Amino acid sequence: MSHNTFGHMFRVTTFGESHGVALGCVVDGCPSRIPLTADEIQRDLDRRRPGQSKYTTQRQEPDQVKILSGVMEHDGRQVTTGTPIALLIENTDQRSKDYSEIKDKFRPGHADFTYEAKYGLRDYRGGGRSSARETAARVAAGAVARKIIPDVTVRAALVQMGPHKIDRANWDWDEVGRNPFFCPDKAKAEFFADYLDDIRKNGSSIGAVVEVVAEGVPAGWGAPIYGKLDSDLAAALMSINAVKGVEIGAGFGAAELHGEDNADEMRSSSSNVGNDGPVFLSNHAGGILGGISTGQAVVARFAVKPTSSILTPRRTIDRSGADTDILTKGRHDPCVGIRAVPVGEAMMACVLADHFLRHRGQAGS
Repeated sequence: MSHNTFGHMFRVTTFGESHGVALGCVVDGCPSRIPLTADEIQRDLDRRRPGQSKYTTQRQEPDQVKILSGVMEHDGRQVTTGTPIALLIENTDQRSKDYSEIKDKFRPGHADFTYEAKYGLRDYRGGGRSSARETAARVAAGAVARKIIPDVTVRAALVQMGPHKIDRANWDWDEVGRNPFFCPDKAKAEFFADYLDDIRKNGSSIGAVVEVVAEGVPAGWGAPIYGKLDSDLAAALMSINAVKGVEIGAGFGAAELHGEDNADEMRSSSSNVGNDGPVFLSNHAGGILGGISTGQAVVARFAVKPTSSILTPRRTIDRSGADTDILTKGRHDPCVGIRAVPVGEAMMACVLADHFLRHRGQAGS
């Protein structure tokens, strides 16, 4: 299986399976002498960790990260050496027996059939590489990426669950850390609690939309045509397990706008000094024009489908091609979009770190 690496100057290779011994990543291209400790990486992993509320899978994984290489003590602190950084996260709570009854059946909505079609076999124990558990390694890599771009703030929030959207007038970034849904709207978070509890008790699942915002990105990152910042960002977000749609800025909503409404008008400002750039009167472009950052906030959203593993019996076929029914047991997220919030942040951070290094290599500092 190839294609486990993404990025150009900042490159991340992930490895491991949902029910294997461990998973992790190798981060290559991180500059040297950047302070980095396991505790800094752990903070991000703890936000993604399963089993923290009744609204996520009850699999109990500490997700304790170990730094195996790429750092050393220097001038009284631990810093990167410029060599590959290997990060390891051990699996401790696998229950592969939960999947023994379905090892010869294809789960609808999962990658079971396509993996079998491509490789001639599949890891039925939780999905192997297709499991959302793989994203723990991405979050670890994202923590390293944040250290490369310390002046950029990357945050994400759940802005929709099923058909229910937040009230953007109530947006409060501080509220994101106060509820189990990473929701910026306190009133809607309270609604989600009852809404998702009913879905969970019925053995079903629901989809969600996550919005990722990066502030502090200067103008000039990205490249025309085949190195566009938004195309790389879209690919990175689309690569997250269960993501079925990505939009930048106004996204599909731009199709409903007239040209005079969609174009982000500009004005000069007496507060700007030198070549700090214009003041934009709106941000329908999501901070990217022609594949290059404008200096505004970079804004992206991605849609996460409902978790395919549900307790409702579904029609399927087995490996011999015979019709059958399937009921998936085990521990699953009723809304996998919740824990996708820190994963979206990580992918945004990795893409921005990569484009920062590419821009520095081409245009200097």
